Amino acid sequence: MINKVFSAKQLDDKDPLRHVVSQFALPPDTIYLDGNSLGPLPKAAEERARDVVTNQWGKDLIKSWNCHDWIRLPQKVGDKIGALIGAEAGQVVSCDSISINLFKVLSAALNMQPDKKVIATTRDNFPTDIYMVQGLLTLLGDDYSIRYIDEGDIEGQLSDDIAVLMLTQVNFRSGFKLNMETITRQAQKLGILTLWDLAHSAGAFPVELDKCNVDFAVGCTYKYLNGGPGAPAFVYVAQRHQQQYRQPLSGWMGHQSPFAFTPDYEADDSVSQNLCGTPGILSMSVLDAALSVFDDISLKAIDEKSKKLQAFFAAEGKRAGLCDYMDIVSPPIENRGSQVALSHPEAYAICQAWIAKGVIADFRAPNILRIGFAPLYLSFEDIEVAVSKLADIMQKKTYEKAEFQRKQHVT
Repeated sequence: MINKVFSAKQLDDKDPLRHVVSQFALPPDTIYLDGNSLGPLPKAAEERARDVVTNQWGKDLIKSWNCHDWIRLPQKVGDKIGALIGAEAGQVVSCDSISINLFKVLSAALNMQPDKKVIATTRDNFPTDIYMVQGLLTLLGDDYSIRYIDEGDIEGQLSDDIAVLMLTQVNFRSGFKLNMETITRQAQKLGILTLWDLAHSAGAFPVELDKCNVDFAVGCTYKYLNGGPGAPAFVYVAQRHQQQYRQPLSGWMGHQSPFAFTPDYEADDSVSQNLCGTPGILSMSVLDAALSVFDDISLKAIDEKSKKLQAFFAAEGKRAGLCDYMDIVSPPIENRGSQVALSHPEAYAICQAWIAKGVIADFRAPNILRIGFAPLYLSFEDIEVAVSKLADIMQKKTYEKAEFQRKQHVT
């Protein structure tokens, strides 16, 4: 995919997305390879934060619910996200966190399948997804169970006693990307409802929820969508399910007429039923502005550049001899998301040494150095420099220094 006759500069000169980096407030002398964990700050988000605090909240006070349309932000942001994940308007709402949204969707989906008692997922799913299932099961009792299936043969392990199949499209460690369309089709042939976690998908490559006939999806916005730490997550409920869908966290914002203040709950019949308490306007306003970096940019172009960046990383790594020190444990490029995983017993210390050289990646237990490729702000020159610095660390064993061996709270 990348021919080494092209230099990093030549590839950057040909890059149709090279101008987008100017929309981010990136620190100098830093190469950021961790956008798959926390995206950097878009300048539009920084400007919006100042406006919301100083003008909307500071001057217009409670009037802002109407004059700045705060009340409609969850739906407005939801539709913007929907456009990035292949969902027509009215099927996505922004609210809460992935974990809370999983609880809502799992509960509603099980109620829609009263004769089935099994939630299926992969054992290497992101732990919080599994934890939420385990917590829900403590409320439902012994009739319900979780079933673990092999990520490498999902379709072959499905059976018609499964109520909900909960999967993450891109494995958080390896980057392995599941085939959403074929898995969803096979599950639905058996009467199984599908729930997809898009944490490492949204904003990284084209996602086609409607085309794949997905039932439900959840996702976060602080990774490739650059919404900021703890930014509101999102929920997708296919239009065909919204009349029947009923989630149990019946907060006032999910009521069909929240300002009628009636004593009994009447659920909204749209995806907005997933709203619970008052939305966090500061964080959601910042997210709304952050999504503007995707204006007039196709997910296809983002995906194409991601693949080129990954191929260039592999070529540079091979040239620098990284294969002598570390193993690539990600699947082939056509079967993975926008990240690469390298394994080494000292992966944590290597990551810390790399950060000290101005290259920020992250570590995932037990032995994974994880590298994210976010094409909106990464250049081929960034990759070239990052590989050179990593090779120097490995050759000199810089990671053995005590300062890099000390574990911090967040890895």
